[in-house]
Amino acid sequence: MIDVTGQISAVERRIGDRTLPAGQARVLTIAQTYDAPVDDVFDACTNPERIPRWFLPVSGDLSLGGRYQLEGNAGGTVERCDPPHGFAATWEFGDEVSWIEVRLREAGPGRTRFELEHVAHVDDQRWAEYGPGAVGIGWDLALVGLASHFAADGTGVDPAAAAEWMASPEGLRFVTESSRSWTEASIEAGTPAEEAHAAGERVTAFYTGAPTP
Repeated sequence: MIDVTGQISAVERRIGDRTLPAGQARVLTIAQTYDAPVDDVFDACTNPERIPRWFLPVSGDLSLGGRYQLEGNAGGTVERCDPPHGFAATWEFGDEVSWIEVRLREAGPGRTRFELEHVAHVDDQRWAEYGPGAVGIGWDLALVGLASHFAADGTGVDPAAAAEWMASPEGLRFVTESSRSWTEASIEAGTPAEEAHAAGERVTAFYTGAPTP
């Protein structure tokens, strides 16, 4: 059983921007602290046998310079690897390329702060339509899986059970709360409140199947 309120509150969310050679990019950062040592968290994030237990099945080469593919999702190239402190890779989906970086650091004895940064070129029109929740909700769901993986019972993720949970009232509440949290992060980053709330309502409707506002 997932404590929706507890999990939403345990995650930090930030929105920023960065200038890249190709132009201005949006930066989404999500972080959570887990009751597991740094080496173990790094292994969970890079071991192809463990990744499906909390995220998605993965194929390819996860070594530096290798190409990976997440089943039904993004693929890319591993651009940097600094065990056990983190890694960076391209995040390629369709004809779009963005970048992810995972940073790990000790947060007390046997505890690790996991921080993921996702950098992407997003045009103003698409940002106004859906805001950060379009990507952020997906990462929130990934962190739920990782939290389950490090839970005392080590339950991890069962694909069938995860799909059933997503369609349950609890899963729909989680998505709604995640969307609301990303809306708040967007407002804190300077997005006008009315625009941020409208985008949040649209992305919530997309994930939950509710009528689009």
